[in-house]
Amino acid sequence: MTLTRPFTIHVPDAEIADLHARLDRFRPLPDSPRRPDAGMNAAYLADLVASWRRFDWRKREAWLNAHPQFLADIDDATVHFAHLRSQREDAPALLVMHGWPHTFALQLDFADLLPDFHVVVPSFPGFGYSTPYAAGPMTEVRLAATMHALMTDVLGYERYFTYGEDVSANVNDLIAGTYPESVSGILVTHSHFPAQAERPSLTAPDEIAFFERLDRWGGANGGYGHIQATRPDTLAAALNDSPAGLLAWLGEKLAEWSDTPGDDPAGVERRLSRERILTEAMIYWTTQSIGSSFRPYYEGADQPDVMPVVEVPASVHIQRHEWDYPESLARRFYRDLRAFERLEEGGHFTVAEVPQVMAERMRVFAQGLGVS
Repeated sequence: MTLTRPFTIHVPDAEIADLHARLDRFRPLPDSPRRPDAGMNAAYLADLVASWRRFDWRKREAWLNAHPQFLADIDDATVHFAHLRSQREDAPALLVMHGWPHTFALQLDFADLLPDFHVVVPSFPGFGYSTPYAAGPMTEVRLAATMHALMTDVLGYERYFTYGEDVSANVNDLIAGTYPESVSGILVTHSHFPAQAERPSLTAPDEIAFFERLDRWGGANGGYGHIQATRPDTLAAALNDSPAGLLAWLGEKLAEWSDTPGDDPAGVERRLSRERILTEAMIYWTTQSIGSSFRPYYEGADQPDVMPVVEVPASVHIQRHEWDYPESLARRFYRDLRAFERLEEGGHFTVAEVPQVMAERMRVFAQGLGVS
């Protein structure tokens, strides 16, 4: 079994002082006509920057460190993870993965609601406190192997549940499809998309309409992904040097992708508190990991041409940004579908936005399988 070593977050005082000095020199954007969809709202960004300057990081750091954290060497990366063990030794294990642009920290409120599980919340290689892979691309297949090794080889769980969203949605599916002997069940809020090569063969009107809508949305809103996939280092140089720029890049997506009113830039805080938004920015800033977080976009972590179907039990809960996802797609891919619903609340960052709802869904799912 791979050895683990305890990890504690501590940002040196000098780094905090440097951050404060940079925030003190923040230059707000000059007034100019802007469309509502032109990017981060300038007034809201200025408000967030001012809040970051006053942010009590030591208090938040203590909250993070109240969640036991560890490091383990897997493949050629050092993987950071929180491990919240239940008081019940025989409790089921649950892997909870993050995506982009969030970190492990945004998933902890959900994990805290599941004391009847052994919950593992890792940082993907190159995110936060995990080092990037030293060599080779960061593909979804590789990420699935790393996460599976963490749960089995490192932590010794023979079986576990798995959950992922955004970048980790396909990783979630790959884990369940590739290692079914180890996966008790898969919790899903970003349900499986057929690969690009498979989509021309779709014939059902609702399936065609769903992907046509996504294509229209992506054409108008997908600039971030194109830049991260084609010029990641140029973008990273700017964001790694400017905390305000970093906050704008992260905050725009947290606001745009959450289940909040589009006409209120601060509406994101109805789902994700300002404290949580600033925590995400602080982790990216102090670890200087924004550049390595772009690697899934640049290095080919796109969906494999062929995804193994998922035969293990699945519980699918469609988040609001994919409200029109066809049930037929889920039923073809998840062969043992135990639940399918469309959530009334919760967007792209589902377990962070509606942690109580999803904790209850996870609990019901496990109880239905007799492994709670």
